[in-house]
Amino acid sequence: MEAALAKIRPHTASSLLHQKTPATLLHAFESTLTETHTDRTPTAYFAALITTLDGTLQKKDTALGDGDVLPAILYLLALLAPFVPRPVIQSNLSTLLSLTAPLFPSLSAHAPPLRSQLTLYNSIFHALDRSQLDTPTVRQSFATILQLCLDSRPKVRKRAVDLVGDVLSNPPSPLLRHPYAERVAEWMQNSLHQASSGVLPKSKSTTTEFSVDNAIRLLALLRPILPNLPLDAIPPITTILLTLPRLGNPYLSQSSYSILSDLLSASVDSGTQSSSEQIPVVLSAVLSSPPSKSDITVTPSWLQVLGDVMLAYRSAHPEASSQEFIKVWKTVWSFFETSHAQTRKAVAQALESLAQCITLPMARTAAVDASDGRSPVRVAIAQITKALDSLAYASAIPELLHIISSLILSLNMRLENGQSTLAAETLLLPLVQKIADLRIQKNFEHKEAADSVISTAMRVMGPAVLLEVMPLNLEPQDRQAGREPHAFLLPMLAQPHPSPLGHFVSYFVPLSERMFNLQNKAEADGRQSEAKVWNVLISQVWVGFAGYCHAPPDVKNALTPAFSQLLSQLLYTQPELRLSVLKGLKSLVESALAVSQTDPESSTETSGTSITCEEANQNVAFLKTQAESWFAVLFNVFGSVERESRGFVGDVISVWANIADPDEISKAYRKVVELFRQNLQKLSSAPDVQQNANITTMTQDLLILLLPWLEPQEMTSLLQICMNDEVLCCKDNGVQKRGYKILAKVLSSEKVQADTLETLQQLDSFTTGLSPAAKKDRFVLLANLIPNIPPTSLHIIPSLIPEAVLGTKEPSEKARSAAFELIVCMGQKMSQGGLVMRQMVDGMDEDVAPEANASINEYMTMVAGGLAGATPHMISATVTAVSRLVFEFKDTIGSQMQTEIFTTLLVFLSSSNREIVKSTLGYVKLAIHTLPADLLRPHLSSLVPALLAWSHDHKNHFKAKVRHIFERMIRRFGWNDVYQAAGEEQASKVLVNIKKRKERAKRRKAREEDEDEEDEVPSGKAATGDAFEDVLYGSESELDESDDGEQAQRGGSSKRKGTDHGLRLRVDDDDPMDLLQGAVSRMTHAKADRRRKPGQDANRFKTEGESGKLVIPAEESDSDIEASARRAAKDVAGSAYRESVTSVDGFSRGANGRIKFNKDTKKRRRENEDDDGDIEMVDAEAPAKSKTNKRRSEIKLGHEFKAKKAGGDVKKGKVDPYAYLPLSQAAKRKSRDRVGITGKR
Repeated sequence: MEAALAKIRPHTASSLLHQKTPATLLHAFESTLTETHTDRTPTAYFAALITTLDGTLQKKDTALGDGDVLPAILYLLALLAPFVPRPVIQSNLSTLLSLTAPLFPSLSAHAPPLRSQLTLYNSIFHALDRSQLDTPTVRQSFATILQLCLDSRPKVRKRAVDLVGDVLSNPPSPLLRHPYAERVAEWMQNSLHQASSGVLPKSKSTTTEFSVDNAIRLLALLRPILPNLPLDAIPPITTILLTLPRLGNPYLSQSSYSILSDLLSASVDSGTQSSSEQIPVVLSAVLSSPPSKSDITVTPSWLQVLGDVMLAYRSAHPEASSQEFIKVWKTVWSFFETSHAQTRKAVAQALESLAQCITLPMARTAAVDASDGRSPVRVAIAQITKALDSLAYASAIPELLHIISSLILSLNMRLENGQSTLAAETLLLPLVQKIADLRIQKNFEHKEAADSVISTAMRVMGPAVLLEVMPLNLEPQDRQAGREPHAFLLPMLAQPHPSPLGHFVSYFVPLSERMFNLQNKAEADGRQSEAKVWNVLISQVWVGFAGYCHAPPDVKNALTPAFSQLLSQLLYTQPELRLSVLKGLKSLVESALAVSQTDPESSTETSGTSITCEEANQNVAFLKTQAESWFAVLFNVFGSVERESRGFVGDVISVWANIADPDEISKAYRKVVELFRQNLQKLSSAPDVQQNANITTMTQDLLILLLPWLEPQEMTSLLQICMNDEVLCCKDNGVQKRGYKILAKVLSSEKVQADTLETLQQLDSFTTGLSPAAKKDRFVLLANLIPNIPPTSLHIIPSLIPEAVLGTKEPSEKARSAAFELIVCMGQKMSQGGLVMRQMVDGMDEDVAPEANASINEYMTMVAGGLAGATPHMISATVTAVSRLVFEFKDTIGSQMQTEIFTTLLVFLSSSNREIVKSTLGYVKLAIHTLPADLLRPHLSSLVPALLAWSHDHKNHFKAKVRHIFERMIRRFGWNDVYQAAGEEQASKVLVNIKKRKERAKRRKAREEDEDEEDEVPSGKAATGDAFEDVLYGSESELDESDDGEQAQRGGSSKRKGTDHGLRLRVDDDDPMDLLQGAVSRMTHAKADRRRKPGQDANRFKTEGESGKLVIPAEESDSDIEASARRAAKDVAGSAYRESVTSVDGFSRGANGRIKFNKDTKKRRRENEDDDGDIEMVDAEAPAKSKTNKRRSEIKLGHEFKAKKAGGDVKKGKVDPYAYLPLSQAAKRKSRDRVGITGKR
């Protein structure tokens, strides 16, 4: 509320009466509240406004002009009503209604106060309970508001529509639907019926226009209130909506069809019988009123309705919808032969919806009816197949391919239970093969869409089916036989599909071995390019291994010892294939676990896999038996790869550990721990520390991976192993980091119960050997231990504060974040209460109280002790830590403590150390943003001069930081308060400059928005996701540290890089075109290339029959030199003399016979270039180049005011006294020949 009122108060001096009157009235109210010592609460403002409104109406001061009192009262009431408590509105309802309800008739002619009245009533309706809604005055007011939803003024209409929508969406408790919903539905039906029937309003000439306008306004209201209407109101509204397109308005028809789609979806979701019975009627009505094929406005919406109706019909009556399938399909298909892209897209979406309506009986009928092809599905597939070869559908090829993908997904159903044959495999495999043939044609442009279709078929049918009809043909014998390769199938193997793993073992493993032999042979023969091709193909083959591992049904038979040994060898010896094999091993376990945890009663179609839950459990049981051997392989691979490549190997180890038996986990743990101990002992004595450290850190990483599955006694032993100086004070940074990480994971688990105080004391003894790289993990460990400290042992916290505070100045961002989290965690622990034994704190004075109650204020006192540190680094870190605590606990810290902190830190602004001042500026910026304004206002007189002392310092960006702090202060406290606190005249100039900069920025921003509203201007600094970081460092003005601030970066409007040149036929003279079949590969959207091609003139010459040599006539066989000589001979007589006179190299003789050479001017050089240049062949249609000088004439001042036909006000060289010339334009010209307002230079 305060923010809303703060925007009104400054307008008391405004020249606009509609702004000045509410501001003056608000000041009068606040003066009265101050005199009567009344708090400025929403209730007090509300009571004052009601009293003023009553007095105004009793005086009959009902004028509704801009400067009148009544509109100002209504405006303030609308502004404050949302903040007034509901009981206050309910208790004053009768008074409020008696004063405002009679104003509706008089307000109807004045839009601004009427909008205020509607906003007020929105708050009133939200505050009413069930019994008050039946009050006659309330019901009458709501009826008036309903009529305003048809008002001709857009803003009034929108405010009324929003009010009705808000009221219906917020019913009084405990009702789920608003009592007015039935009334609104009845009014909507009557109004729509009147609009559709064209009830005569005033005269016959305006009947149609009135009906269309009302219908459009009613539909704008119907869309937001649709989910809140009663279910039984949907059928009659649906019937009326079908009649609205008959009025002939395109926008009305489009809106009707769009809302009709929403209504059908809502009715089907609700499952009401009446709406389900109405769907056939709706379908018949929509089919009987198709739009014109040339109507690009209504057609997309009409097609969308057809698709939604069929989907609704399929959900309600699957058998009945199948009878209408082919009829609707042919109706929609007839709109495909259009040149409008949006219409084709709508047709494709409608056909995709129809593809979802295919039922299992329809698919079975189509599979059996393979001879005559009269089944609906067969007819649709045949129509698509024929369209792929038709020239009429050449522009719709992308849409056709999308429809085929939808058909493949819709036919992903098994024709018979217990069989693996899919309906898509039986019906669509020839069509997919045809698309693959188009895909390999050289000139086919839609390869991405074709790849999408084939990829969908691969996901549904599997590569075992597709490769039968589309073999890869990658080997040399296939090329020799002339078979086209299908290498584009290899990248599609990686997605999950239903083919068994055995197909990969039997098909792709031998193929990769043959490719490997071909690669070795090519390398031996020195064909490096060919060897690289085979290497890439082998990699693509093994990338598809993960797709075969997604819930395969034959894991037991396929994962044989021989195949497992092959996978192990690949992991050891083939680094480029290692990731693909690891992905397969991971997918093998994860997919089996995912299917085994699903509902056993769910079908394979629902789960999206080809195995049942029982089969998945069998696969998991089999994989458990293989876990021990795979642990050995994966551990060896983990230790052999580089540290950067261990991440995914660790993920695979974790996945296999999830299904392994506890005994196997324990066995692996004992081996790893033993190896860790051995290498840890060698680390302290061995000369090569780095090598032993790598092995030690590798074993620690393995222990971290196995931690979640260890037994409690194993975790306890691991805790004891890591809690010693050999690990936590190790010379290697990696060992320390992983040691703290292991301790954090062990202590955060619930399997180990450790003494927190003892653990913290042990950790305190390891600080001497702590490396900077391990501080982040140490902070994380301490933050995990803080919540477990007993409430009576909080004396341990002061010993942790210095380490955490200094951690906020660490170079590592992660370490700083962890230090901040530790500081906040200790604050949360102290705020929960407890007891601090001060006599047990090291260095505590004896004269203080022995005990203190734990609180956030006590904790702030502990942290603030660092302000007395001996080094500026410690003081700066303490200021930063206090800033974070003030931000985190701003609602908990007492106002007295906040004041003490602020006044204490304010002293550090006068410090000569920049590190301290930098942290203090951050705190001041945070305080202005976070703390209450009343708490900071008394300190402005000392804060503003202290900040102004750094306003001219450019180092460390102090000037920009101070400027931004002042900008926030001005927004928070107002310009006058901050300016008065500045004091000195010289210092106040800084504030005046800041104010002018902000005003210039606002004007520039407004001007840029007016010039181009579509340009996107980057504003401010991107949010980091951390609220504290955003407040402390986020700043719009700090991005620009220049003093003038006039230059703004504007992103230029991006131009279209490509232009659609329409559909063209690609002509090849060497290959005749068959327009009846295969014309799709001849179509192109590229621009026609009319450039001369090498050798294209050779077709004009004859060739010898035997040798094939070109026969060139004698007149065309002359060389260029001979041709030039002939041209020179023709013109040598006259041009030689002219050239000697006019050319750059020419000369002339004066009167005394002296030679004067010609000057080398631009004009003479241009004439020589025109005369001596070669003659070029140009198109007949190309316009001749103009030789005139196209130097741009100087733009005169005021050129935009010059009349087009007459001379205008602007005269040559001067300005007419009556010219309307803007002063800003003359002032902005900064050129050398500046023209003043008087026309003088």
